[in-house]
Amino acid sequence: MKFATYLQEKESESRFGFKKENYIIDITRAAQWASEVKDDPKFLEIPATLKEALGDWKTHFTKLKELETLLGKNDFQSQSTNGASIAVLEEEVQLLSPIPNPQSFRDFYAFEQHVRSARKLRGLDMHPDWFKIAIFYFSNPAALYGHGEEIPYPRATEELDFELEFAVVIANGGSDISEKDGDKYIAGYMICNDWSARDLQREEMAMSLGPAKGKDFASSFGPYLVTPDELEDAWGDDGKLHLRMTCHVNGKLISDGNTNDLYHPFTKMIERASMNANLLPGDILGSGTVGTGCILELRPENTGGWIKKGDVVRMEVERLGVLENKIV
Repeated sequence: MKFATYLQEKESESRFGFKKENYIIDITRAAQWASEVKDDPKFLEIPATLKEALGDWKTHFTKLKELETLLGKNDFQSQSTNGASIAVLEEEVQLLSPIPNPQSFRDFYAFEQHVRSARKLRGLDMHPDWFKIAIFYFSNPAALYGHGEEIPYPRATEELDFELEFAVVIANGGSDISEKDGDKYIAGYMICNDWSARDLQREEMAMSLGPAKGKDFASSFGPYLVTPDELEDAWGDDGKLHLRMTCHVNGKLISDGNTNDLYHPFTKMIERASMNANLLPGDILGSGTVGTGCILELRPENTGGWIKKGDVVRMEVERLGVLENKIV
């Protein structure tokens, strides 16, 4: 399934839904419809937000799949409850980050090609411990944007960059999770754009701390949370997920990579992140930048310069969708 958190016109409260054809099905309204029309009240137990549903994900995901099946191929917009349709055309909503308010966002550094390129720019060889440890930094969970939202250009930078990534969201939560059990804690996948102010990042990392201020002004996620069952046939014999990842800036292809270059799998990231710490439902773990996935790596003189006000950055990952934002 593909889950979304979104805003409808003239509403200030976000809503929780899933994608079906060209529609977003409102889960709360669909549950009420099922109770009233189909005399099946069990769906009313599904929480009103994706983050809350992740707390007991096996139970709630099972009901969500049953609800989708119950809807069948109805004329969704004609089904309503309390005078409101259970469905809205996707083009008529503002998608938010699927988890707009996680307790934490850890971003890893797990794509080998990008790490090699970035270290080479600083005159460094690969550190041997990188191959042993899945390393990450904490970003700002209170500065998240969704597909189609405008991103304010950050102050005090002249080197704004994108980073083409993908991410997982934690289901259920737990601590000291082993790598072999990590799959059980992945609710789904989504595209991630880890926006970066390179000059601010360069200042702080010269003092052997960071990145932090160079990253904490914005991160984009979406457009949906795509559950692992949607991607079962995308896994190769090498045990890796094979999905093409691209980024266009103002319609020009800048980045072209693949999820299969991920050296440390998300299960290993989960093991590392949960060591001596409690991962909570809705926590986000980012992959780090795919090879070719940023201007820093490719160099601004080869890409038309750093990101500017008015630029539109469009990321696409096969099967996960499109994540597009304009800088204002």
